[in-house]
Amino acid sequence: MLVYINIYKMWEVLDRCGKRFEDCSKTVEAAADGVWNHMKLSSSVTDAAMARLHQGTKLLTEGGYKKVFQQTFGFVDGDKYLDCFACYLSTSSGPVNGTLYISTKRVAFCSAFPLCYYPSPGQPQWILYKMVIAVDQVEKINASSNPMDPSQKYIQLITWDSHEFWFMGFISYNKALKTLTNTLQRSRA
Repeated sequence: MLVYINIYKMWEVLDRCGKRFEDCSKTVEAAADGVWNHMKLSSSVTDAAMARLHQGTKLLTEGGYKKVFQQTFGFVDGDKYLDCFACYLSTSSGPVNGTLYISTKRVAFCSAFPLCYYPSPGQPQWILYKMVIAVDQVEKINASSNPMDPSQKYIQLITWDSHEFWFMGFISYNKALKTLTNTLQRSRA
């Protein structure tokens, strides 16, 4: 009888360890999928990796995500930084690698690198691609995925004046979607 109880306890412990291992495996798999989906959207994996390295360096030198957000988009009274996510913004000229910032009053995006544009022929200028939307101007947030490849997930943000913004290639898609959705719900409460 004593041997049976010890074996039973041993199986319980092994079962708990197996469940924890399974949970950790799912978390690691989701993170690896997010990184892979993020990297494959870039024109080159090297460019995507360099963008993330550049972002990390900027964070270290400027004091973290909150400070980078405030330096890039300014300070608004009563606005509280919530989180940020590496992703791409879909544009007419292709996806732009950058960071989506979410605060209590704003949703903002800034490209990882300056982009070249020509305001007049032969006069190239380099600027960061930025966009800012007041949270109270967001009508809805839609989650979607590519029917041919469900691992490619998107977040569509629609404003009250019918502008659409498509974000993709998230490293942490579920967390980004949850943060955006919660922020929108809180702003309407």
